[in-house]
Amino acid sequence: MLLKGLRVLGRAIRDEPHIFAVAVAGSVLFSLLTIATAFVSGEVVGRIVVPTIDSRHVGTGALALGGLAVLAVSLGKIVGILGRRLGAGAMQFNLQARYRQAVTRRYLRLPLEWHQRHATGTLLSNANADVESAWYPIAPFPFAVGTAVMLVAAVVSLFVTDWAMALVGVAIFPTLLGVNVAYSRRMAPRVARAQQLRAEVSAVAHESFDGALVVKTMGRETAETERFAVKAAELRDATIRVGRIRALFDPMLDALPSVGTLAVLVVGGWRFQQGAAEVSEVVSVAFLFTVLAFPVRAIGWVLAELPRSVVGWERIRNVLDAEGDMVYGTTELRDEQKPAALRFDDVHFAYRPGDADAPPGGDVLTGVSFDVPAGRTVALVGPTGSGKSTIAALAARLVDPRAGTVALDGVDVRELTQEALVRTAALVAQVPFVFDDTIRGNITLDRGVSDEAVWAALRLAQADEFVERLAAGLDTTVGERGTSLSGGQRQRLTIARALAGAPRLLVLDDATSAVDPRVEAAILAALRRDDAQQASILVVAYRRATIALADEVVYLERGRVIARGTHQELLETAPGYADLVTAYEKAEAEREREHAFDEGGVSA
Repeated sequence: MLLKGLRVLGRAIRDEPHIFAVAVAGSVLFSLLTIATAFVSGEVVGRIVVPTIDSRHVGTGALALGGLAVLAVSLGKIVGILGRRLGAGAMQFNLQARYRQAVTRRYLRLPLEWHQRHATGTLLSNANADVESAWYPIAPFPFAVGTAVMLVAAVVSLFVTDWAMALVGVAIFPTLLGVNVAYSRRMAPRVARAQQLRAEVSAVAHESFDGALVVKTMGRETAETERFAVKAAELRDATIRVGRIRALFDPMLDALPSVGTLAVLVVGGWRFQQGAAEVSEVVSVAFLFTVLAFPVRAIGWVLAELPRSVVGWERIRNVLDAEGDMVYGTTELRDEQKPAALRFDDVHFAYRPGDADAPPGGDVLTGVSFDVPAGRTVALVGPTGSGKSTIAALAARLVDPRAGTVALDGVDVRELTQEALVRTAALVAQVPFVFDDTIRGNITLDRGVSDEAVWAALRLAQADEFVERLAAGLDTTVGERGTSLSGGQRQRLTIARALAGAPRLLVLDDATSAVDPRVEAAILAALRRDDAQQASILVVAYRRATIALADEVVYLERGRVIARGTHQELLETAPGYADLVTAYEKAEAEREREHAFDEGGVSA
């Protein structure tokens, strides 16, 4: 653990060498002047205080000189303290900011399937608590380095002043070292457990808050409170165990230097009686050994925090070293003003073991082949679990196939640059996500989209009317996850967001499930108008009206393409398709009768 901790500190020095140098310089200045204080104090006592007591006469010049010496040393120590503290603080906060940003950037580069394998609370803990823990020892570290210089200088000064007293005092150091080693060994596993529990508490809290609607509607408030209380109690107990170890060792580390000082005074008094030492030497040695408690304690502070630092760093490294990056190519697409053609060629896909969406039965897609011709609309239809959402994710390259090819305009999506892919394909997911921002901010996403383009996208998404009714219009803040909007309004807003980027391929993964069927039909009809259609459309569809608008329907079962053709052709030739569409139609009619559509929204 000690070696791992020193490697973490070495990384900090490499990352911030200049600030570290300033902090250590201030610490060394303070340490050397602290040693000087011992000799100044000894000289003042031996040459001014004792003669004054003996003669009962105060020498004004000598007293003024002694006072100036003490003042000069004190001012120098103030400068050293300022340099050390400002440098250590700047170094610590710079490192925390740098690695929070590094962890966040890594999150954004890692593929969706990696995120599905990790709890959100754990990811939040990595970027916050673990980063703080990793660099927590940086605050005392420059002080410890500077006081190490003090330690060496003090030990040398002890032996120069009086070897006998020095031997007595230095004999205490092996005991201090042994106590620190024992402390680190006992602290490491307890700190690791506490850090893990912090992540688990964060995960439980985030899940409960994120699922507040389910918790309240299902009457699970008490159960969720108890679930959180269990984890919070475990964290409390783990933290108390850490505190117990600290409480056991801290008094020992504090007491040992005091015992050494007492031993030095006893030996010093005996040496003075023997005539082998002067009063000034005894005072200087006693003061020096008292001073030694500072470097020993400072080093102890660093050693005490190293286990926590190592655990935090290792958890950060798990993120920074995570594998599975989605590597982009170097190919750009031509004809970017025309709809794009999409082709699936013998595509196979299976989630990795442990993935959140991994099915119990193996492959999700097996030999899927179909195409979406440029400017055409293709509907994906199939029962739950048939692979429709996986196909949507593959089309937008959120994941890559295990075998086969997904191509845009004849180019494998893995060969495209990220910019080309983002400009070409846009996915609107099943669950709409809205940022805590204005309507305008949610649609533009700082992409330089003009207000005219925003309103055009809103009109295509059939969202312009409800936005116009809002008191602040595009400047209306919608709240976290769009809480002030209805479900249908959120879906239309996310469709408008995708359209504002002028994609050449629009993938709708059941993206209109919360809107009225008439609104859904209007959206698709607007997208398919000859004067407006600049994108090919791949839509995961359930409603008969939506399916009927498609130029072609691809029917899936258990990850395989069972049939392709127009809606009417599949009704006549694919019994499974006919049964499924009929079931959808009955369910939709039932929902209409129960008035289950959520179109209330924000009042103007």
